Amino acid sequence: MTTTDAESKSVTAPAAPTSRRKVLQALSGLMVGMFVSILASTIVANALPVIVPDLGGSQTVYTWIVTAELLAMTATVPLWGKMADLYNKKLLIQLSLGLFVVGSLIAGLTPNVEILIVSRVVQGIGAGGMSALAMIVMAALIPPRELGRYAGIFGAVFGVGTVIGPLIGGLLVDTSWLGWRWCFLIGVPFTIVAIVLLQRTLDLPVVRKQVKVDYLGAFLITLGVSTLLVWSSLAGNKFEWGSWWTVGLVGGGLLVLALALWVESRAAEPIIPLSLFRNRTVALATVASVLVGVAMFGGTVFLSQYFQVALGKSPTVAGLMSLPMVFGLLISSTVAGQLITKWGRWKAFLVAGGIIMLAGMVLLSTIGGQTSVPVLMVYMAVLGIGVGMLMQNLVLAAQNDVPASDLGVATSALTFFRSMGGAVGVSALGAVLANQVTSSLTERLPALAGATGGGGESQAVPNVAQLPAPLRAIVQDVYATATADLFLIGVPLTALALLAVLFIKEKPLNTLSGEERLAQESATTSH
Repeated sequence: MTTTDAESKSVTAPAAPTSRRKVLQALSGLMVGMFVSILASTIVANALPVIVPDLGGSQTVYTWIVTAELLAMTATVPLWGKMADLYNKKLLIQLSLGLFVVGSLIAGLTPNVEILIVSRVVQGIGAGGMSALAMIVMAALIPPRELGRYAGIFGAVFGVGTVIGPLIGGLLVDTSWLGWRWCFLIGVPFTIVAIVLLQRTLDLPVVRKQVKVDYLGAFLITLGVSTLLVWSSLAGNKFEWGSWWTVGLVGGGLLVLALALWVESRAAEPIIPLSLFRNRTVALATVASVLVGVAMFGGTVFLSQYFQVALGKSPTVAGLMSLPMVFGLLISSTVAGQLITKWGRWKAFLVAGGIIMLAGMVLLSTIGGQTSVPVLMVYMAVLGIGVGMLMQNLVLAAQNDVPASDLGVATSALTFFRSMGGAVGVSALGAVLANQVTSSLTERLPALAGATGGGGESQAVPNVAQLPAPLRAIVQDVYATATADLFLIGVPLTALALLAVLFIKEKPLNTLSGEERLAQESATTSH
């Protein structure tokens, strides 16, 4: 595909901010928007036990309030990323935030569970755009040599939004004059502020390419991924892992994805160019991102349940106990970013992050019902430090090693696969947890097993505060052991992430911004 004269003119004089002050002004709206969109994915975690009964929902609804948003966010990330390479990035990011506002308002005012699930889909589409576009816009504004400083801040925003969501949700539910509806409404004013800030501070040249977007490929990717995510969400709960439902959903999802690959290989502007994965850095960073997604999402989801069931803490206290992971992630992400910018070297931080994350998973695999809170806090901080050093710097490594014209698809691909890892990991590990709890309670406490495990509509987590002391001790021990085993399963996965990072070849960080590199590439092409 050739570059048109109009396109060349639109990018030869990029208006990217040059001073640090201007960059921070331009990124302020992105930071607010990204924090709110990530928060939406996690804030309902501690509020669902109140939301579902209040709206007359079932256990199936409980699952889909979370799954619908995660499905929509994960499946639409590649399309947002591709459109960022073709259309006005500023307009796209404002559109994604606008969709998020609409979804949040509908969710906060919903009269029933059906409308709530639809609103979560709209929220997810907007959050998917924000997740992909934030890093894309940042790469367009800032040279990779300087990107570490800002990537660290964004990594911290992502991590804090992910981990602190349950704390805020618990506080809102426990505050009588607010209630669960504010779990959705709280983000609306902040998102509107983000839209206004972006309008006033973000200045990017408009690039319009006269090409046809591969909407068929986008549809097939979305359908295939959604089918696999639906399977991973329901398997082990609504049907057995080894059932015909599994055969149908997995077989159908893989068949659709195979068809998507065929369509993408022949499209002029594929949503995810297959040539992207011929790049060694992108391929290895993608593998590591999937595994980091499992550690990040799985760790936060199941630790929250461990606090409440195995340790008997309230939703608010459980949220507060997540803070060591937040602080570990925040500090390591920010410090690593600053040092990468200062020294211009990044691989050592990736390797160190992989080693520390592996250590955190090993330590958390040793927890039990009697583990002291200070020891637990240290283990969580170690995991947070590792994830913080690794997560955003994988994106930085990939962005530094692809042509500027592929910045959008490369960034969105890593975001997409990290979300996929998180979604599938949480579902699969959740099924393992449920099966282990059921078998352990059946063996040790048959009378209680039907209420705490099993599947279908009878599945429920016991209220340990209402159990007699001897029974409470057994239930807490079962949940503690099952949670520790999940982290034990995560150890080899984390080791594989470290192995992938070790094989990434370090390349000097580029000193030009994405827009400047694009202008340079366009000038080379035109000659």
